[in-house]
Amino acid sequence: MQIAVASGKGGTGKTTVSVNLFHFIAKYTDSDVQLVDCDVEEPNTVLFFHDLIPVNTRKIYQNIPEINTETCTFCKKCSEWCAFNAITLVASRKFARVHVELCHSCGACIVACPNSAITGKPHFLGDITKYKTESGKYLTEGKLKIGSTMQTFLIKKLKEEISNNDSNIILDAPPGTSCQVVQTLLDSDYIVLVTEPTPFGLHDLKATIEVVKLLNIPFGVIVNKSGLGSNDVYTYLQENAIELLGVIPFSKTFAHNYSKGNILSDIFEETTSIYREITAKIWTHQ
Repeated sequence: MQIAVASGKGGTGKTTVSVNLFHFIAKYTDSDVQLVDCDVEEPNTVLFFHDLIPVNTRKIYQNIPEINTETCTFCKKCSEWCAFNAITLVASRKFARVHVELCHSCGACIVACPNSAITGKPHFLGDITKYKTESGKYLTEGKLKIGSTMQTFLIKKLKEEISNNDSNIILDAPPGTSCQVVQTLLDSDYIVLVTEPTPFGLHDLKATIEVVKLLNIPFGVIVNKSGLGSNDVYTYLQENAIELLGVIPFSKTFAHNYSKGNILSDIFEETTSIYREITAKIWTHQ
């Protein structure tokens, strides 16, 4: 079962839930599980594991078109075919440029060129690293090259790493509702949305739910930091018949240990029953 954990805003506890859900399944069930950090701009799940063993790292390259201005006739068919406006041509100056930050490596320009003036050139995009945890399970993260805007491309490659795996997969999505979030959620069997009982939390939860509904994937909500804010989020979930998977109370002790990267070793026992209930509800959707 592929489970994506997402949130409309940062700071709700999405990664906390992802890591603890992974830990619960690994420690308290007979099911195989692996964790995949899809927040490729700021992957941080590794911070909560103290005995990770690197298994392998693979460098990911994007095939970027390169235009030979000696054979190019500046017919502009390549730029006309480019859906991302990634090509600039100035015939009078024999100037041709492919904008790396816009190119999605679809290859349309190469096919469109009648003079074979365009070829692909590998462009480093980031790394995918696989680790083995102390429980013998696997954690995989993608790390985007600083300055790159190709988050979705790297996430797609990251998900290909686990596409043929029979174990339970937990995908820790980036925050928000952007393209990289959608790329993470695609093909999931179930989506866990993490929110907090604050006005901002509810506002962004509503936006995320609209996206999830378009994907037509079953989902439920976890309210983290319960006890803060108001009860508006619970009223919203009840009025819209949205499944409440679990409620995690706000705890200064938890926050303190989280800041030190100790959420698994120091406080997980306090929340075991909560994650048992959450996991049971998720598995009813298998």
